[in-house]
Amino acid sequence: MKNDCFLNAVKCRRSVYALGKNVEISQEQICEMISCSLKYAPTAFNSQSARIVLLLGYDYVLFWNNVKQKLAEIVSSEKFAATEAKINSFAQGIGTVLFFEDESVIHDLEQKYPLYKENFYKWSLQSNGMLQYIVWTTLEEAGLGASLQHYNPLIDEMVAQTWDIPSTWKLLAQMPFGSVETVPEEKTFLPLAPRLKIYNKV
Repeated sequence: MKNDCFLNAVKCRRSVYALGKNVEISQEQICEMISCSLKYAPTAFNSQSARIVLLLGYDYVLFWNNVKQKLAEIVSSEKFAATEAKINSFAQGIGTVLFFEDESVIHDLEQKYPLYKENFYKWSLQSNGMLQYIVWTTLEEAGLGASLQHYNPLIDEMVAQTWDIPSTWKLLAQMPFGSVETVPEEKTFLPLAPRLKIYNKV
């Protein structure tokens, strides 16, 4: 079956929190994977409004240190130890993907196609979700673990100032990745029957 490799990656993709640096893939290969994912992800009206910032090396560590500092400002001292441990686990990997939407593209479409104005923002989020899934599954297929995090909008200003992000880019999610140091527990599933309906009237 032609798509066996893809479906296997779909089945194996999980939220991996225990990350490490034990990877064989190069940074150049990672950049190519992310670039290809961004280029070919589907978008409404071919708008291509998604944006990615890929943080590696020093910038990757800096990002999670800054996130930890931001959280320390709002999390009580009694609860911060657990928060810190979680952030530190993300910082043990090799990189983080920041996902954005360029709202200027969305606003232009709203002006150009007023009939669909109410839909463009929803469509952009759907497209970005597909991009996130493509990146996540591609990382899985390459033998890397990842998870999807949402520390925005708390970190929006910090990210914008540190990495010179345009004001029209809206941060949606963060995806730390690295080697899989602890395999997630077996995933459970609800029965498909109530969730899937198939009609094939002849």
